[in-house]
Amino acid sequence: MKIVLIFFFSFQVALQAQIKLPGFFTDNMVMQRDCQIPIWGWAQPNEKITVTFHNQKLRTKSDPSGQWKVLLQPEKAGGPYNLDIKGKNKLVLKNILVGDVWLASGQSNMEWTVEQSDNYLTEKNMTQFPNIRHVKIEHSVAMSPQEDVLPTQWDVCSPETFGKFSGIGYYFAKELNQKTHLPIGILNASWGGSMIETWISRQGFESSEEFQYLNNSFLNVDFEEIKNQIIIRLEKLQNRKITEFKAEEFIQLNYDDSTLPTLIQPTDWESQSIGNVDGVIWIRKIIEISAEEAQKAAKLSLSRIDDEDITYINGIKIGENNVWNSERDYTIPPNVLKAGKNVIAIKITDTGGGGGLWGEAEKVFLQLGDKKMSLSGEWAFFVTDVFLTNDVNSFQSLTYNAMIHPLLPFPIKGIIWYQGETNAPRAYQYRTTFPLLIEDWRNKWKTELPFYYVQLATYKTLGDSNSGCDWAELREAQTMTLQVPNTGMVVTTDIGNPNDIHPTNKHDVGKRLADIALNQIYGFEIPFNNPVYDELAIKNNNQLIIKFNYVGGGLKTNGSDKILGFEIAGNDNVFKEVTGKLYENNAVVIQLPENFTLKGLRFGWKGDASNCNLFNSFGLPVVPFRTDDIKTITKGVKFELYKKNKGFVKITNPLFKIFCLIFLFFRSFSLWFNSWFFLFFSNSII
Repeated sequence: MKIVLIFFFSFQVALQAQIKLPGFFTDNMVMQRDCQIPIWGWAQPNEKITVTFHNQKLRTKSDPSGQWKVLLQPEKAGGPYNLDIKGKNKLVLKNILVGDVWLASGQSNMEWTVEQSDNYLTEKNMTQFPNIRHVKIEHSVAMSPQEDVLPTQWDVCSPETFGKFSGIGYYFAKELNQKTHLPIGILNASWGGSMIETWISRQGFESSEEFQYLNNSFLNVDFEEIKNQIIIRLEKLQNRKITEFKAEEFIQLNYDDSTLPTLIQPTDWESQSIGNVDGVIWIRKIIEISAEEAQKAAKLSLSRIDDEDITYINGIKIGENNVWNSERDYTIPPNVLKAGKNVIAIKITDTGGGGGLWGEAEKVFLQLGDKKMSLSGEWAFFVTDVFLTNDVNSFQSLTYNAMIHPLLPFPIKGIIWYQGETNAPRAYQYRTTFPLLIEDWRNKWKTELPFYYVQLATYKTLGDSNSGCDWAELREAQTMTLQVPNTGMVVTTDIGNPNDIHPTNKHDVGKRLADIALNQIYGFEIPFNNPVYDELAIKNNNQLIIKFNYVGGGLKTNGSDKILGFEIAGNDNVFKEVTGKLYENNAVVIQLPENFTLKGLRFGWKGDASNCNLFNSFGLPVVPFRTDDIKTITKGVKFELYKKNKGFVKITNPLFKIFCLIFLFFRSFSLWFNSWFFLFFSNSII
């Protein structure tokens, strides 16, 4: 028995003694050039470790907790090299390059892959960039800062791999690589639907006067309780319990949906009454056709569905698809459609980010012969399951703890960021939150990292200058963040898609981000500044002259003699659209009404700013702006953790805390006892 015990504890200690590296230290990785490079990991307490890289060999010993770290001296760009770590076991990482590493972070528009973007197949035929590498940090949340990320893998850019890269990250890296000939690594830590607060550390919030009210709210979160609260809200909204749902009845024409709430489709449902929910949602719509139409060849077009669908007509399944950006075009078998009323029912599974039918409304229709019947508009819905995906990254610091903190102190060259859609309802507070994130991350990396970001693209959101527009206000907060040193902003009002919150033109976005870096860091004389409002003057009592900076060789339009996107307000504070004309290269002139007192001038102040047609000579659009200080609709709206009607609850759960403390105590005691027991018996045997 004694021998069995010795073997058991020896085996357990041996397993714990294996040298381990951070989960993102893998073959094909890129290390940052021209700075000390930390290599760290875990081993048995007091284990001797040897690290060999290129022409360097360093020795160290793990501390009593098993942690160890060495600092490689700065390396010039180059490779490929091997990284050897030897203790009681040996690890070898191969094909490592030294170059520039950029952290790409934010929400879905940063996470959006190359294969989901424009020109993927064309790009695939041209892609041969082995010095571009990409690693995706897997989605994860944690209540406290973690030591490691979930296991992942650096990939070498090739036709087989690059489709899964961040689209913006890839085009950014490609532009840098082609211009500088340096190896470029993209650390992709992004998560669709995430809000900025989840990416900021607890220390970041505690350092901010604005967020002092959160200091006592960093508590253990019972996610099941959160889910229950979401379900309670949804059941109240839909007037029915989730458990009451019966699919076999819902898909039939005679099902009573008169008391169910409705969604506008195609439009992402996060902006509607259902809110930020991921899960299973069934929708249905009743249509009526003639006997003649029922006999014609029929096709159902649903544009795209985020993420998966199973579609029925009159209780008969006609198609399904689990690729969220695929066009849904289903041929309807004969005798499925009937003269009179018919019902289309769709089971939609939304695994994260946006949800529901999306894309152009013109692509949602029933085709009967040569006739198209529009299906856009109201659909009744019934939520039948809730997933905790977006909701878990809606709490402050959780993704920072699990996806950013474990990357420290890995050196990087800079950061590219695309986020803000989820924070639009709190756009005014974003004036504080966004600079706070930048400051927080710079403090964590202990250097003033370059931080380049993308302003919200064009999108058909609700609101305008008179009713209020949170997207315009969020863009304003992003513009104001340019006051933070060593930052740069890409304006994308001209390259978005009004009907798609995820515009697929990632090439131009990545290139514009790269142009900032190439100019500011790498010394290339590449223009990157968008025209920015400078000042205005009134000439001859009724001519409004608007001047801009960064016009290059002068302002221009897209061929029109009228400049669109401007609005003016008088004493009544009601904004009205006006057109302008070019005036002496770097200015615009607008004719004012007689006896008009100007109270405010705005440009591009709405979600869909795609009609704005004013650019500098380099083809870069004017930054949206306003000159008034009229109160915005998001002023005073703050991040709240404990609003039950929004699905957030305060969880204290003292029993859960006690359980965790007991578990950690016994876990620590077990590790200590195992090591002591093994060493004691080993000495006895010797």
